[in-house]
Amino acid sequence: MKPLAAIVAPLACMLLTAGTPQTAATAPHALPVHGPEYKPTASSPRLRSYQPGQVVPDSLLRGKAAEAFFTVQPIPDTIFALMQGKSYKAQCPVRRSELRYVRCLHRNLEGQTLVGELVVNRAIAADVAAIFRQLYDLRYPIERMRLVDYYDADDLRSMQANNTSAFNFRRVAHTRNLSKHALGMAVDINPLYNPHCKRLPSGRTVTEPPQGLPYSHRSRSFPYKIEEGDACHRLFVRHGFIWGGSWRKSKDYQHFERRR
Repeated sequence: MKPLAAIVAPLACMLLTAGTPQTAATAPHALPVHGPEYKPTASSPRLRSYQPGQVVPDSLLRGKAAEAFFTVQPIPDTIFALMQGKSYKAQCPVRRSELRYVRCLHRNLEGQTLVGELVVNRAIAADVAAIFRQLYDLRYPIERMRLVDYYDADDLRSMQANNTSAFNFRRVAHTRNLSKHALGMAVDINPLYNPHCKRLPSGRTVTEPPQGLPYSHRSRSFPYKIEEGDACHRLFVRHGFIWGGSWRKSKDYQHFERRR
């Protein structure tokens, strides 16, 4: 007869294995999640108490604690109520069920870690979360990341505040065409320092926001600048996004969009 230890040890191992989630191997740029929904549990009530816009002390982010802040979920009732009549207007063709609420961490130029939030189309939600996870790990600076609804969905006000944002039901400026932001398929990063630039027939350059005019001179060095080949550009392009900085007729340096 086998010793009791020889029987109990393998059985315990089987029980432990059965209770451990199995994670499939993923590409280096992918989130280690099962499917498009990613909602891990924070390791402590103290971590769960931090809200978008708040600074999280680095002392609380040791080990895997940061993972608790990177979540993708259906739009919560409180967030959808905030969006009503602002980013989500009555004529919006995108159903609530097609949108996702993404929370993440980002670092500003001073190296502080802040909680960020975005609303995007579910088709790009997992990729967006993965991108911002890597940008956080790389310490890529993003000054602010709050829902555009806190600016009453006024895109100009949001850009002036250098606020990184995504979903907003609106039309392309000076046209009747829906913006990719209206579908939740675009993200604007550090928009004040990466303005939308258009050269008029007179030779004068105008920018959105107007305060971004000094940053239309892309040969200069300044903070929060997106450049072709930098970490932000590489990660978005790797995930199938098109950069507005590569457009011909105008340059939208803040803008990354995906067609599907």
